[in-house]
Formats: sequence, structure tokens, C-alpha cells
Amino acid sequence: MTTGLIITLVIGSIIKLLMSPPSIAVAWGVSKFELHKKLDSKDVTVTFNGKDLEEEEKNRFTDYFNKASFLKKHYIFPGNEKLFLQPETNVTPFVINVKRGKKDVDFFVFSYDNHVDVVKKYKEKVVSYSISSEYLQNFTILTTNANH
Repeated sequence: MTTGLIITLVIGSIIKLLMSPPSIAVAWGVSKFELHKKLDSKDVTVTFNGKDLEEEEKNRFTDYFNKASFLKKHYIFPGNEKLFLQPETNVTPFVINVKRGKKDVDFFVFSYDNHVDVVKKYKEKVVSYSISSEYLQNFTILTTNANH
């Protein structure tokens, strides 16, 4: 009877470990498929109207981008990629360029009154999604007004 109980406990413990992997492995697995990844301001350049933002502004913008809440993904059908890179509106995007080793990723950040649209371009792929960030929206408005 005691060996049966010990065997049951061992099997139950193994099943429990397999069903709930350590948080490091889960975080790594989730980060591979994460759409709105956190950016390190050391690895990015942020431009607006073709001009690089100063270091302090870049750090603030990157921080706001990282703290933004993901709203929804926009599905892009093949052939419609250019519509997302150049929308019909007169909104000038912030362009974030991220270099990680040999990988080069561009984010085009379009700010509107109630949300922010992000177009992520890497290799030949284009992905679009919306985020919510009051700070990022106000940052865009303040910078736009300062340039005019």
C-alpha cells in the first residue's frame, strides 16, 4: 500500500510539472509570438518628418510605446500592405527603427484621437495593430505643434 501511494505521488508530481512549466520557459515561448514587444531605447532610432529625435525625447517616446496597451490586430491581405504603410490620412508617422544583430525592424506609429496605429515591417512582412496610449497620443500632438 505504501509503494502504491509513493508511485501515485511521483506520477502526480511529474504530471503537475509537465502541465505547468516554469515561468521562464513560458515567458520565452510567449515572447516568440508577441506582437507588441518591449523595445530597448539603446537599440532604436526614432524619427519624425525625417529628423531624429533627441536622446531624451527618444527615451520618453520608447517608454510610452512600451507602456502602451495592445488593443487589436488588423489583418492585412496580400497586396494591401502599401495601404497600411501610407494611409489616406494626413497623419505623419513616427518611425522607429530597431536593430538587433542582423535583424532590422521598422515600426510606423500613427497617432489619432482615440488610439494609435502601429505598422510593423520586418523582412518582407507587414503587420498592423492598434494600441492605446494617452501619453503617446499627447507626445505626438505636442511634437507636431512644435514643428509648425
